[in-house]
Amino acid sequence: MKVSAIVPALNEEPRVASVIGALKACGAIEQVIVVDDGSTDRTSDVAAACGAQVIRLDENVGKGGAVARGVREAVGDVIVMTDADLVGLTPQHIYALLEPVASGRADMSIGLFDDGRPSTDLAQAITPWLSGQRAMRREVFDGTDIDMTRFGVEAVLTRKAREEHLRVEEVKLPHLTHVTKEEKMGSMKGVTSRVKMYWEVVKSLVQWE
Repeated sequence: MKVSAIVPALNEEPRVASVIGALKACGAIEQVIVVDDGSTDRTSDVAAACGAQVIRLDENVGKGGAVARGVREAVGDVIVMTDADLVGLTPQHIYALLEPVASGRADMSIGLFDDGRPSTDLAQAITPWLSGQRAMRREVFDGTDIDMTRFGVEAVLTRKAREEHLRVEEVKLPHLTHVTKEEKMGSMKGVTSRVKMYWEVVKSLVQWE
């Protein structure tokens, strides 16, 4: 079984190295792909220096488009998705995320923050279907136009799993969190970006019906 990891990234120069490091330290991962979704910083340079396969997109196409581009280049039978702004990611988290799929028990696993930070733990407890930490059989992507979903890729994958009765298992990822949009951009820009993200999620679900 070959496993490819896909990391969509937009202006994650300060954070992407630690995520790549954890993925490459996981012996189960054969290929780490960072899809730079039109960054204006050195995300691509940092990712390449860390040994990731880098796909640089000239324009921002959104998370769905970035993941779709990564899937086309992936060699794995199993695809791992992780966000590029995780704090505290370890190889043990990756192994835990992979285990349900690698064992054949599940078609998709969804990783949930646990005992990381109260705010991010709560957000994922309320909307676990929006988690960007996943492992799944490559066939899960078949027939799904995730390149059109922008921020709605996780919601669309979750909905597909439910409608096609795929086996899904939630996995707790202890002491893991991420940097929020408000922390990256400041309060006003962060809130604006978050509202836009949720709008894209809703729009993606409507379009996918």
